[in-house]
Amino acid sequence: MQTATLKKNITDFKLLEEGEYCQLINGEIIMSPSPSTAHQRVSRRIFEQILKCLEKNNMGEAFYAPVDVFFDDENVFEPDILFVSKERSGIIHDDGIHGAPDIIIEILSVTSGYHDTKIKKRVYEKYGVKEYWIIDPLDSEVTGFKNSGGKFVEIFNGSAQFTIQLLNLEIKLDS
Repeated sequence: MQTATLKKNITDFKLLEEGEYCQLINGEIIMSPSPSTAHQRVSRRIFEQILKCLEKNNMGEAFYAPVDVFFDDENVFEPDILFVSKERSGIIHDDGIHGAPDIIIEILSVTSGYHDTKIKKRVYEKYGVKEYWIIDPLDSEVTGFKNSGGKFVEIFNGSAQFTIQLLNLEIKLDS
């Protein structure tokens, strides 16, 4: 006999202890181990380049995990890197981001690949994330999407170097 899994929501998610690395994905609380050192290196390189750009241009604010992004009652994610434009800064709150950031970057890990490339991608698309970047740190493969009319359109598939269009910023994955 199978038992039904009870769906969780934001209320359940907020009851979790601080410091636990988890996300609420389609009503299921997903725990994750700490990211690999390769993941952390790529994340740091990208975030540093974005910060330099924002220091010069003051276009908005960037964040890196862990920061909660609240999409709806069943989806609270912790993207690796995100950007919120000055025009949309009202979605930034003390407990996280309430609404879709302009840009999200996810760096794949062994445990996150399916969620990042399928489930979370659909949520990002649905809620209007303007650019979504998926990076595989092991082979430096990068795939980028731009939201056009509520649908993601692939704008890049390659390696090592790519341009975040909203920031007009060329990112180099190698040092």
